[in-house]
Amino acid sequence: MSQVPNVAVLLAGCGHVDGAEIREAVFTLLALDQHGARVQCFAPDAPQAEVVDHRGGQRTGAARNILEEASRIARAGKCLDLAKADPASFDALLLPGGAGVAKNFCTFAREGAAGTVRPDVLKFVSAFFEAGKPVGAICIAPALVAMVLSSLGRKGTLTLGSGEGVAGAMAQLGIAHRAVPSAREIVVDEALNLVTTPAYMYDDARISDVWAGIERCCAEVVGRIRPGR
Repeated sequence: MSQVPNVAVLLAGCGHVDGAEIREAVFTLLALDQHGARVQCFAPDAPQAEVVDHRGGQRTGAARNILEEASRIARAGKCLDLAKADPASFDALLLPGGAGVAKNFCTFAREGAAGTVRPDVLKFVSAFFEAGKPVGAICIAPALVAMVLSSLGRKGTLTLGSGEGVAGAMAQLGIAHRAVPSAREIVVDEALNLVTTPAYMYDDARISDVWAGIERCCAEVVGRIRPGR
């Protein structure tokens, strides 16, 4: 590891109903910067599962690309194709939430615990757990993490907020869900080097509480980076 932590951020598009949750993604990038990390954003160069009109939540017939949309958040040219990502080059991984995580990265939104993960996403995320590197997952992203861990035959503990509607799916995947009272909280799984925070799993969360949880999550992840990893 270099003196400056090198952190990968995986974005699922742009927009909380069909891509990455913009506030969560920006807060993640800001918190990592404040804690001295060098950041590289990645996204699959592939079509979104669906496109939603965020004015009213209606699905449209439009087609959008995950990488193109994620680049709206990362800025032009600053988000790279996931196919070009080398996990060995990074010290840690952060996964902001947004429904695109459960739609574009996997089929959890449609199929719950019976769903599957995109092969490129599965390979990338798995590499961090296999290397024992810190992983931070925000909002619905812990559900993706649970699917990855299940594929690796690993167990663990994480949070998706209150757990209402998703705790059962976590149990089916062999993952323990820990309920927390607000978006400000984090849950740490020491054995997995995994940090999770619910963010907008609490739909009515104050933006300041979402920031507090994400900042805590990012600080914990960066603090867990070990020289030589």
